[in-house]
Amino acid sequence: MASALELRNVSKSFNHIPVISNLGFTLHAGQIGCLLGPSGCGKTTALRIVAGFESPDAGQIVIKNRIVATPDAGVPPEKRRIGMVFQDYALFPHLTVEENVVFGLKRVDAAEKTRRTAELLDLVGLDEYAHNYPHELSGGQQQRVALARALAPRPEILLMDEPFSNLDVVLRERLSMEVRDILKSFGISAVMVTHNQHEAFAMADVIGVLRNGRLEQWDSAYNLYHRPASRAVADFVGEGVLLNANVIDQHKIETGLGILEGPFTFPCRNGCPAHVLIRPEDVVHDHDSSFKARIINKNFQGANILYTLVLPSDEKVLSLVPSHHNHQVGQEIGIVPEVGEIILFEQNNPLN
Repeated sequence: MASALELRNVSKSFNHIPVISNLGFTLHAGQIGCLLGPSGCGKTTALRIVAGFESPDAGQIVIKNRIVATPDAGVPPEKRRIGMVFQDYALFPHLTVEENVVFGLKRVDAAEKTRRTAELLDLVGLDEYAHNYPHELSGGQQQRVALARALAPRPEILLMDEPFSNLDVVLRERLSMEVRDILKSFGISAVMVTHNQHEAFAMADVIGVLRNGRLEQWDSAYNLYHRPASRAVADFVGEGVLLNANVIDQHKIETGLGILEGPFTFPCRNGCPAHVLIRPEDVVHDHDSSFKARIINKNFQGANILYTLVLPSDEKVLSLVPSHHNHQVGQEIGIVPEVGEIILFEQNNPLN
């Protein structure tokens, strides 16, 4: 599969403080990628380097086998064939929706401008708002105008900087799926940055988790959740806890939930101290179980309740339980561990 974008060992510092260190990944043609991480992890800086707004201190940016940035030289942003959707949309308030979309079409004849603008406004569902001004639109509509404007010049790559952060939760989730469908219909390769894992899961084919400027894992959403490469990824993606564990043999560990059995890869001898990742869905409520845990917190989520439980070992776990099992804080409930994949991290290994 051809690559649309490559970052090759890219590093960047500001005032001698590293912001990105040896960042490298490949985005294949037609894929939607996401850089996911908390504020200050370097994800927006990475996006700005790809766009050409910053230069790397080391490494290369490659777009469709063309090197566009090195520490010594760089192709100007306007010649990289990149579209950009900013966090605040950056629409021109004095221009109509149609005029905002047309703005980026500098070297296109009038007939093509009209055709392309009409096609894009229809695609984003705003053809009837062509003559409205940005202040007359909702936040979600403004976001779609910004998307249409970025797609109008037919970029090779679309970059999106926290594109849904100004929207409410319901609209954010709906629009993230709509935008994905639009990008897929165009076959556009795209990279977004966000701190919101739900947006990342809804939008991206491949996700990179950034921590302190370093890429912890570049993988599918499924693998990030079920097969995290480090404790940092396990902590950041999804909900869960790390319980103390002791390796008994190659298929068995001892934990505060009891003996867990199943396949795992772990580079140490029997008796090795470890941490095991336990997700809320791994702890199943069972009235008939003799193994009890005490509820210390509950979070009602509609169809489910997320309970925080204290085990006999004094360790805490989370349990996602259908909400018709409405128990009270302080009550003890029966639980059964159903851990589909045993994910272990060696306690004494700082690289985890």
